[in-house]
Amino acid sequence: MPTSLEAVIIEPPSVHGASVIWLHGLGADGHDFEPIVPELGLPEDHGIRFIFPHAPVRPVTINAGMAMRAWYDVKSQDLRRQEDAEAIEDSKEIINRFIAAEIRNGIPAHRIILAGFSQGGAITLHSGLRYPERLGGLLALSCYLPLPGRLAAEKSAASLTVPILMLHGVFDPLIPVTTGQQSFELLKHFGYNIEWRTYPMQHSVCMEEVEDIGRWLQSVLAAP
Repeated sequence: MPTSLEAVIIEPPSVHGASVIWLHGLGADGHDFEPIVPELGLPEDHGIRFIFPHAPVRPVTINAGMAMRAWYDVKSQDLRRQEDAEAIEDSKEIINRFIAAEIRNGIPAHRIILAGFSQGGAITLHSGLRYPERLGGLLALSCYLPLPGRLAAEKSAASLTVPILMLHGVFDPLIPVTTGQQSFELLKHFGYNIEWRTYPMQHSVCMEEVEDIGRWLQSVLAAP
């Protein structure tokens, strides 16, 4: 596991009062979602620091063992088969260190939002549902909940009131919409404060979704 925190950081235009830690998908890096910030429709004085971490470089089985940035290995098209629990846990600890750094900078946990796309969304859910303090929100894009059988024993009590938004493309060929919806239904069953929305897209983002994300960010950060 890397010892340093590597990330693309966009500082807020006004006083830093909240942070969004946004995780990229398989094979991308922290620059992948950097361009989304000005598209979110946030107020000019929004005060949100955006942090886009780079995942570690590791061999990915499903991609012929090629080394690339990945939060965990994918060993099969069946995402539930041979899940890379060790790397998932390592990535959770990386995210915890990013959260700790923001808390040291004076941002309380309830003003820190975890977000992620695809693998990054999976790590967002895995990390956020286990974090011992109440975070500001979890934004999970085109993803699923990894290691679902462990959630009942490992979830934190604080996570039950965290706002969660899961967004997915109905034509996603990589992580089928049914896979994302099954994760949503499981989290709903556990009593989480969760919303589910779909869009006419594949494994990607669309402008309608980006606008919904901007409104959601403003809403959860405005909440007491």
